[in-house]
Amino acid sequence: MEAANHMKHSEGFLKLVNDAKARIREVTVAETRERMKANDGVRLIDVREDNEWQLGRAAGSSHLGKGIIERDIEKQVPDKTTEVILYCGGGFRSALAADVLQQMGYTNVYSMAGGWKAWRDSGASIESE
Repeated sequence: MEAANHMKHSEGFLKLVNDAKARIREVTVAETRERMKANDGVRLIDVREDNEWQLGRAAGSSHLGKGIIERDIEKQVPDKTTEVILYCGGGFRSALAADVLQQMGYTNVYSMAGGWKAWRDSGASIESE
């Protein structure tokens, strides 16, 4: 059953992610927690699918799935200078989403390296339904 957590990503997907990672900035889980502690204006946004979000998420995060983030981000985060940290399952989808938000004019966007798995493994606080 463990194999499900280590799915092999396709070459095309990894190429897209690596391309995005060349343009975006990443932060670690520890840096994310420090930034949230230092500034309560920081927005931690989970870009995973609804079912993943319901199973468990980083405490203090909000949810804007990767499929709708471009459509809804300006309603949720109108100020494009707001510090926004995105995370997904392992740090790949959030890199793609961060790249798109930068194209939309967000100037202070980060992707959390390692994603939900790294957050959970670090012992940081979590919430679920």
